[in-house]
Amino acid sequence: MRSIGRPRTRPFAFAGATVVLTGAAGGIGSALAGALADRGSHLVLLDRDGPGLQALADRLRAAHPTLSVAVHVVDLADPDATVAVGRRIAAEHPDTTALINNAGVALLGRFDEVTLEEYEWLIDVNFRAVVRLTHTLLPVLAAHPGAHLVNVSSVFGIIAPAGQTAYAAAKFAVRGFTESLRQELAPLGVGVTTVFPGGVRTGITHAARIGSHVVPEALEETLRRWEVLLSTDPAVVAERILRAVERRRARVLVGATATVPDALVRLLPVGHARLLEPGFALFVVLGRRRTRRGPAPDAPGRLKPGR
Repeated sequence: MRSIGRPRTRPFAFAGATVVLTGAAGGIGSALAGALADRGSHLVLLDRDGPGLQALADRLRAAHPTLSVAVHVVDLADPDATVAVGRRIAAEHPDTTALINNAGVALLGRFDEVTLEEYEWLIDVNFRAVVRLTHTLLPVLAAHPGAHLVNVSSVFGIIAPAGQTAYAAAKFAVRGFTESLRQELAPLGVGVTTVFPGGVRTGITHAARIGSHVVPEALEETLRRWEVLLSTDPAVVAERILRAVERRRARVLVGATATVPDALVRLLPVGHARLLEPGFALFVVLGRRRTRRGPAPDAPGRLKPGR
């Protein structure tokens, strides 16, 4: 048994590394894949969007012919499929030195407006898939001291506004899981980073599932307000994440819509909730002044109704 000591502090080496990345077909995931390839990393990419994933892989292979780019189409809401793909990756890529759990989905509606099936679907993708893949691939990471794990939480892993019971529950869970795991993996020389993005310019709201009992007319203004907050370029988020990994940072906040709420929670652990609505309104005003960019870069264009 290894003795407990300080975690390794040498920078993570991207060149020649094999990195497993979930949610790779769009948004932050696509930006991460490109930035990793630019740094010389071999890639194992996962997403449920088969055509989008294949198109990304083709672009990366053309731009970086010396790199290996493997793809796995998988629905992370399926627990058996998630464990199976993790085991396959562990067997086929024993040289893996980084896992980035980035995939995430959204569910629109208050707790009483969504079904338990819809709620569980989000928890399966946003939290349980993180646990399943991490558990399955941990022996591979632990076999390479200096390896690194990244779990993407959210600003809603710091604050929990109304209408986000499922998303906040999952992202708070990712935060707690990752922070505890960081202490456990330090003696093994495996670095761990938790990422807290604020509003990022992706298609997450357009791809969100709508709770079965949500009144559509009441949703339009909420969607417009959220869209304004999605202002940070995914490429900026990707660069911040990879710099944090290289420097072995435990925690990274991205964007004012993450740093400001984080500061409020620290200053007012309970009272910050009263400031969420006026603070939200301020961000909307500022966002409307800053953003005249049109739709998110990979927005599918239609919301998905609940099942």
